[in-house]
Amino acid sequence: MVKQKHTPIPRYRVFNGPSILSQGYRPFFLLAGLWAVVTLGLSFEMILGRITLPTVFDAISWHYHEMLFGYVAAVIAGYILTTIPNWTGHLPLQGLPLLALVILWIAGRIAVAISEIIGGELAAVIDLSFLVVLALLTGREIVAGRNWRNLPIILVVMLFFLCNGLSHAEALGLMENEARTQRLAIALVVMLVCMVGGRIIPSFTHNWLAKNNITKRPVPFGNFDRLTLVVTSLGLGLWAIGFGELVIVALMGGASLLNLLRLRRWHGFATFPEPLLWALHIGYFWIPFGLALAAISLIWPVMPMTGSLHALTIGVIGTMTLAVMSRTTLRNTGRPPHAGIGLTAVFILITLSTIFRVTVSVWGGYFYLYLLYASAFTWMTAFLIFIGVCGPMLVRSRVEPK
Repeated sequence: MVKQKHTPIPRYRVFNGPSILSQGYRPFFLLAGLWAVVTLGLSFEMILGRITLPTVFDAISWHYHEMLFGYVAAVIAGYILTTIPNWTGHLPLQGLPLLALVILWIAGRIAVAISEIIGGELAAVIDLSFLVVLALLTGREIVAGRNWRNLPIILVVMLFFLCNGLSHAEALGLMENEARTQRLAIALVVMLVCMVGGRIIPSFTHNWLAKNNITKRPVPFGNFDRLTLVVTSLGLGLWAIGFGELVIVALMGGASLLNLLRLRRWHGFATFPEPLLWALHIGYFWIPFGLALAAISLIWPVMPMTGSLHALTIGVIGTMTLAVMSRTTLRNTGRPPHAGIGLTAVFILITLSTIFRVTVSVWGGYFYLYLLYASAFTWMTAFLIFIGVCGPMLVRSRVEPK
């Protein structure tokens, strides 16, 4: 995203409905947290053969689909619907229109789960319609507010729509399932983290360091960051489509080093007293780690690609989304941006979940099942605590300063 001045969010129209429908982040962050728990629980049972869902997706494909196009799509929707009013100065989506969008997301989750009953084609239409409507709403607000600098966000949503469409085509047997769509969607979200995270992490860190009279400051965005984004996008793009192993190894290795140097320039170690900040830095750290694992797996067959996939999904996407949802919830409900014991536990648990799952892929051995269960347990516990801490804030009225 291009750096820009933000228009202060306008005062809301009088809204007498439930607080959860007063702004987009409220229902979508709550649903995202719940779905992260439900999806992993159901996936685990499906993979172990204990339950069967009437879906055209196999167990592994359903797991990835619902984590990416269910959970991540909900987080993206909540984030976009919350930040757009800041960009445009327009009133946020509220009340019945917001409820309709929420219902459309829920309908997609149900349709995919019972796609074998209602037909895979119909399930695809219902599921894909959510991202189409989200893109149209985003475009309408950007055009109305003449906020042309954020037009790329529509492209991101539509590319996510394309990836979702391809995943449905694979499930319907219209395309071979070679994991390219899965990698493409992951690459897209990781690049979104590189772009958005590369703005908010140094910005939030700078403000906190200045407030606490710490002399260190993150290096401002510049040509080094642009080079990092270019190399990372090329590496992830070729990795997603599986084109040219030696080129991918070189680009992914280079992107790993560049992102690690980029992270070092933000002075994350100085933010240790504030978990809301160090969680963002740890989330970003999994990018160079995951890229390095991807490069190694291509030249060393002993290293499976699943290690890289879970470093990028649980580590990057899981940690960053939890940190952003937590911070957004605290800030927009009138609370100080401080993690507290509960959210600190959330960030520790999601980090442990990543470590356990990556270790399973790299070195499982005798402890394979134990580490797998440990990763699942810490993931689900992290999100349950997030729901317990932030859930009441999301459904109640904003706390106004006295």
